Amino acid sequence: MAVEMRLVRIVISEISDGQFVYLREVDGAREFAMVIGLFEASRIDLRVRNERPPRPLTHDLIVNIVESLGAELDSVIIHELKEGTYYAKLRVKRDGEIIDIDSRPSDAIATAVCSDPPLPIFVEEDVIDESMQQTE
Repeated sequence: MAVEMRLVRIVISEISDGQFVYLREVDGAREFAMVIGLFEASRIDLRVRNERPPRPLTHDLIVNIVESLGAELDSVIIHELKEGTYYAKLRVKRDGEIIDIDSRPSDAIATAVCSDPPLPIFVEEDVIDESMQQTE
C-alpha cells in the first residue's frame, strides 16, 4: 500500500556529490532521506522557493510535453528500493487511463514540484520501512 508523503527538506552541498531530499508522511511522523544529484536538488529548491527561470528547464519540459499531448500528470510513486537504489514512476493520466512511466525518484520529484499544482508523492510501505531501517 502506498502512503502519501511530502517534501519537507532539501540539503544542498556544493562540496559533496550527495544532495538530500527528505520526505515525511502526510498523516504521520515517518520520514526518510534520499540522495539525489545536484542538478535535481537545485531544480527542486528553485521551485520550492517559487523562483521560475525565464525559459523552461528539463522538468518544466516534461510537464509541457505531457500537457501538449492531451494528458495530465497525476502523481509520483516511489515503489521499490533495491540494493540502495530507489525506483519511481511518474503517473500520467490520458483518456481516464493511468500510464506509469519509469523514472528516477529525483526526476519524478522535480517534475512533481514543477507541476501546478504540485503532484502528490506516494511511497510504498515496504520502501518506507526499509529506508528507515537503513538510517538507524
